Amino acid sequence: MRGRRQGSVRVVPDSNFDTSDEVRSALNAGAPVVALESTIISHGLPRPDNLRVAREIEQTVRDNGAVPATIGMVAGRLCVGLDDDALTTLATSDDVVKLSIRDLAVAAARGVDGATTVASTSAVAAAAGISVFATGGLGGVHREAAQTFDESADLTTLAGAPIVVVCAGVKSILDVGATLERLETLGVGVVGYRTTRFPGFFVTDSGFEVDWKLDSPEQIADAWRSHMAFGVSPAALVVANPLPEDQQLDRDLHDRVLAEGLNIIERDHITGKDVTPVLLEHFHTATEGASLATNVRIILANAALAAQIAVAASREQRR
Repeated sequence: MRGRRQGSVRVVPDSNFDTSDEVRSALNAGAPVVALESTIISHGLPRPDNLRVAREIEQTVRDNGAVPATIGMVAGRLCVGLDDDALTTLATSDDVVKLSIRDLAVAAARGVDGATTVASTSAVAAAAGISVFATGGLGGVHREAAQTFDESADLTTLAGAPIVVVCAGVKSILDVGATLERLETLGVGVVGYRTTRFPGFFVTDSGFEVDWKLDSPEQIADAWRSHMAFGVSPAALVVANPLPEDQQLDRDLHDRVLAEGLNIIERDHITGKDVTPVLLEHFHTATEGASLATNVRIILANAALAAQIAVAASREQRR
């Protein structure tokens, strides 16, 4: 059975995913669904907090009127809508592999347990017909990328994945300006939610502006409807949702810990997909858990907004 295309992402037959009954029913009914990544569960948060937070994220989506669809791989099968047993496996197993989009096929063939990144979650969600995705922060262009060519697959994947991505900007370990330039080049739309300042994950303002500000979930849903109706671009729409200033990580503490973390990365020659987990662990340790609390606030706020956008989009679609 052949799939159909949605933008440049091929919407594959349901048999290629293990889609939960709840998610499948919601999609068939045109009800609001929010995709969630699983790397935050396995690699982004320390144990045992990760499983508790994973459940809180899903509950936040439900509390705001949508169905959560956490995406991951269990024994080589992509799952769109993990049950609690699968969430527990990805949260507690030592053998969970971090899966970007290039890793999916090999991981499936090897029958592994894997956690999907922003890139792979976006692609799988769009292929499954889900139009809204909540995450913490995007990957992007790494510092000194002019020499290393180190750039996250998140960027090029979002150029071909028609999905709304709610995030707190990009992680401050990255070259934020270069990341925004790449998003523009790739045709990925970026809007600020009630702000014209692009957030820097742990901090409210990265120092860079965005061109567009939208002030409600309904405005975002309307912009997304127009984007899809035009049919001229297969790219995502990034919704940058900053934390309020009184909820961000203390700025002086952030800058000091970031400088320390970057020195560790350089000293230990850490590269590629290993950079982010190492830096996040350093933040957690050096801030004595303050960064973890901020990280949790970020993802819960983004999950709530994503659900509200999905509800508004579903309502608009039914009119």
